[in-house]
Amino acid sequence: MAESPSVSGKLLDRQLIRRLLTYVRPYRRQFFLALLLTILLAIFSPLQPVLIQYALDGPVLSGDPQGLRLIIAALIGLLLLQGGVMYGNTFLTNWLGQSIIRDMRDQIFRHILSLRLSYFDRTPIGTLQTRTISDIETLNDVFSSGLVRILGEMLQLITILIAMFYVSWELSLAVLTTLPLLIIATIVFKNKVKVAFQQVRKAVSEMNAFLQEHISGMQIVHIFNREKQEQAAFATINGQLRQANVRSVLYYSVFFPVVEIITALTLGILVWYGASQVVQANLRFGELVAFIMFVNMFFRPIRILADQFNTLQMGMVSAERIFRVMDTQETIPDQGEGRTTPGHSELIELQFDHVHFAYKEPDWVLRDINLHVGPGEKVALVGSTGSGKTTIINLLSRFYEVQKGRILINGQDIRTYDRDYLRSLIGVVLQDVFLFSGSIFDNISLNHPGIDQAAVEAAARQVGAHDFISRLPGGYDYHVRERGATLSLGQRQLIAFARVLVYDPRILVLDEATANIDTESEEIIQRAIETVMAGRTSIIIAHRLSTIQKADQIVVLRQGQIIESGTHQSLLAQEGAYHQLYQMQFAS
Repeated sequence: MAESPSVSGKLLDRQLIRRLLTYVRPYRRQFFLALLLTILLAIFSPLQPVLIQYALDGPVLSGDPQGLRLIIAALIGLLLLQGGVMYGNTFLTNWLGQSIIRDMRDQIFRHILSLRLSYFDRTPIGTLQTRTISDIETLNDVFSSGLVRILGEMLQLITILIAMFYVSWELSLAVLTTLPLLIIATIVFKNKVKVAFQQVRKAVSEMNAFLQEHISGMQIVHIFNREKQEQAAFATINGQLRQANVRSVLYYSVFFPVVEIITALTLGILVWYGASQVVQANLRFGELVAFIMFVNMFFRPIRILADQFNTLQMGMVSAERIFRVMDTQETIPDQGEGRTTPGHSELIELQFDHVHFAYKEPDWVLRDINLHVGPGEKVALVGSTGSGKTTIINLLSRFYEVQKGRILINGQDIRTYDRDYLRSLIGVVLQDVFLFSGSIFDNISLNHPGIDQAAVEAAARQVGAHDFISRLPGGYDYHVRERGATLSLGQRQLIAFARVLVYDPRILVLDEATANIDTESEEIIQRAIETVMAGRTSIIIAHRLSTIQKADQIVVLRQGQIIESGTHQSLLAQEGAYHQLYQMQFAS
């Protein structure tokens, strides 16, 4: 999914800021304390020049060492107090930022978990990684230094201006003559950097998506000798990211020297005008020195504000991207409360009643599917690739929603069941078993608090996995690498069966569970299948017809429709589609 060019990231988007501030509510005390410390810093800043002015025009000019010592002591006390307040403010704002982005990460990941599978079919995983990690990290700068610091610097500007006009309104007006130049430079800088930052975020997202996709598919890259081509593609994306960052650096490298030049020009005007006023005795020397300090203090917040406004700008871009994911309403409705299924000692009946489904209407993947699976029956689905076999089991678990018709469990529409409870009734073993990084125990129990070591071992023994697990270093504590790369296909498949068995579902779904297994492993896994299917209503998807000959019912699908159904022997006797498939596989 390419980055949308419509992301505006308006600096003063009230709706975005209001929504971001809702995350501050749990930390109101800390936020207001940080604001209080920020206000104190703004008040303390102009006191230093004022004290130095009093020292030069008072004790120094009159030769009063006692008065000078008192002012120096006051300056030291002010610096210590200012340092303490600055420490508290810095720690508190960063603590606040980290706490808020932790909450936001939890919320966005919780929302991602609730999205239906069709969203992930068209959204690159790298893009979601960028939203959950990089974009939210950018928001940390908004909360830890952006909003609070912007407020602090603006307050500091106001207090410095008040102090300047208090000391001398004539010198204050002289200093402000260069302010229009600074305002123009800041506006130009802000607009240029805004575009550069948007390009940086877009390039980062594209790079994350590219890396995630190609590292996951590295085997294909090597098989087809695509290393040079993929390196060239990565170099292009990397170059775009570099170019976007260089542009932002270029604008910074121009803006800050411009501000320094304007500051120097202001100091020149101040010294020229102020010195003449001192010579004419219209201005005291201490006031001129205080104003020189005021000028440096006045322009420093403006430089910081320009930088912080761009931090806020980046935050608004990231916030808009994050909330776009959070506002995605592609969830399966979960309004059912039904839990009226039979107990674990009883069997479940399934029925597909005139079911139609399309990933994108009107391209129907399933057309008028009518299928009855009796309690404890074993039904096999066969057909060519794309005939709709896997779609049927995805609909049963409500990974996707039926557009027409109904799916019934014991005569009750699955939409009336609590979704989590419905899925707890269904155990699925896929052709491509996914294992997480962690121990074998964790991969079988999936960290369920109610599943202990004894239950895991019992399940592994039943499916024939205990022997090979015991031979691994550490046994059930053996660390499985990402996606189970250190285990064979057969071993991963046995772990998947143990995982299903330990959760004890009432409906079992096997999706090509033996498709990639060698003959020796197939015998072990076939025994595991028989163990797991015992006492459960089962749906089996298989290309190998030898594995489903004992099924109670075999359903043949073609282009989303049921064209034949019956037992193995009855279908062979019909000499139809199933007979042709059987002949193709066993002709030799």
